[in-house]
Amino acid sequence: MCSSSTGTLEAHSTHFLAGRTDLHLPLDLLAEGLQMAHSFEHIPVLRDEVVSLYASVPPGILVDATVGGGGHAAALLEAYRGLRVVGLDRDPVALEAARLRLTSFGDRVTLIRSPFSALEEVITSAGFGPLSGVLLDLGVSSPQIDRAERGFSFRSDGPLDMRMDPTAGVTAADLVNSLPEGALAALFRENGEGRLSGRIARAIVRARPLTTTGQLADVVSGAVPAAARRKGHPARRVFQALRIEVNDELGQLRAALPAALSHLAVGGVCAVISYHSGEDRLTKQTFADAASGGCVCPPGLPCVCGAVARHRLVFRGARKPSESEVAANPRAESARLRAVVRTDEG
Repeated sequence: MCSSSTGTLEAHSTHFLAGRTDLHLPLDLLAEGLQMAHSFEHIPVLRDEVVSLYASVPPGILVDATVGGGGHAAALLEAYRGLRVVGLDRDPVALEAARLRLTSFGDRVTLIRSPFSALEEVITSAGFGPLSGVLLDLGVSSPQIDRAERGFSFRSDGPLDMRMDPTAGVTAADLVNSLPEGALAALFRENGEGRLSGRIARAIVRARPLTTTGQLADVVSGAVPAAARRKGHPARRVFQALRIEVNDELGQLRAALPAALSHLAVGGVCAVISYHSGEDRLTKQTFADAASGGCVCPPGLPCVCGAVARHRLVFRGARKPSESEVAANPRAESARLRAVVRTDEG
């Protein structure tokens, strides 16, 4: 990792970023992570398409800003010996799983516990760059969904948590039990519940306090008409809305994309896999703005995106998983891949 005194990349992999004591793992969580990481198996979505995107990038550092279990990182390291991977994740269990999966690559891997919204800080403080590439695989991973104690799933009962970083921030229970009915309805409406948003929010307020995923799923199911239940589990969008809010997923993406674009080397590629229409719209618009030469930074904040640099869409529209991939991994169905390449210095 980067030495705090020299700013150079040291030849070993690590969990921690020098000088950031707030990113260190408590020992109890580290011990739990060591046990759980062995079962953290995640199938990388659109793996072959992602690997092909980086075939012509210059040798150097690729930041996998959502490294998860390390599936995409492993595929990229195997395919391109000229690449080194800096992997970020705020989930300590995922980060430990990535360490176990990527240990054979030795000093070609650096792992840092950090949310991807801190991409600018990580890159500048550690001296990573210009970058060969940046990859963001958004959403929640199968191991997170499948562990009931993480609170992501409406199909199994567990604490109403949903935090990617289990050590920080508000939980889904905090939101469900404290937000006014109107705020809950607006949250669900933004996530596609439409006319049922108010009805669901009203039922939740009446049933408070709710502390488990099973309780919430039952309340939502009871609030939804029978006809609507035939379109899939009625709690799916409610759980998705709460998860996105708990983890500030759109805010994280708004912060990360300008930083990713600004630090690309000429020929470097930024790719994003999204699973929700809000994420995909934000990515699509940001990449379109970058390709047209405009600033992609949030309004009112200093420009860090390098708007004078030139970018080009790698392909028009979004790539989707094949029928065979969806058959093998149904959770890949909603995935959308977009990519942009930096073409010159400006």
